[in-house]
Amino acid sequence: MNSPRIICLMTASIDGGLHPSRYTQSPDGTLEDWTRAYEGLHDRLDADGWIVGRVTMAEMAKGEPRAPTTTDAPARPLLLQARDASSFAITIDRSGKLRFAKPDIGGDHVVVALGRSVDDSHLAELAANGVSYIVSETDDIDLAALLATLHRELGIKTVLLEGGAGINGAFLSAGLVDELSVVVTPTLDGGVDAERIVAAGDGLKGKVTLCLLGCEPLAAGAVHLRYAVHASG
Repeated sequence: MNSPRIICLMTASIDGGLHPSRYTQSPDGTLEDWTRAYEGLHDRLDADGWIVGRVTMAEMAKGEPRAPTTTDAPARPLLLQARDASSFAITIDRSGKLRFAKPDIGGDHVVVALGRSVDDSHLAELAANGVSYIVSETDDIDLAALLATLHRELGIKTVLLEGGAGINGAFLSAGLVDELSVVVTPTLDGGVDAERIVAAGDGLKGKVTLCLLGCEPLAAGAVHLRYAVHASG
């Protein structure tokens, strides 16, 4: 295997909404109950890391800009500062907008995937903060090449893809997702503008096929649905 296994793991309302602040209430449980169920599943899957998009990671990074402490050119195309970490927090940040207060998220070492045009000053800042990075050979991130690098350089075999909708759609469109695993809560969103589990531009019809692997009842009225993802055609 030259690339990690990708499990897209998400929590959603029955109609696929991602934002709990919009959910209807349920007598079976609360957001805290469903969060615990999701986190328990996350831990049970025992992946080598997880990956999210820039917007999702921005809620966790919480860093401030720092001036470079050296005039030396930063390493390209990659700098991996914690190869022996037990787990990795991976994010896609094509143009280098994220700032990190520390080199880990909840103990998981941060690895940032960036586009070719990212400024050296931003790479130097990441390096000074102890954050690892991988720079793509193109301005857009080559997701398949990124996964191959994570496997080759860090020994990553399984990654949890945990949204948002745009990055989930990008990985699915590229045929890189092996399993879709969703914790469905007993709620509805109902908004016409609600962000869903997947956003994929022109859609995924004709690109992927889902095959049921299992359905597991969880606490507080939630269920865990698992589907194998296969490329169509």
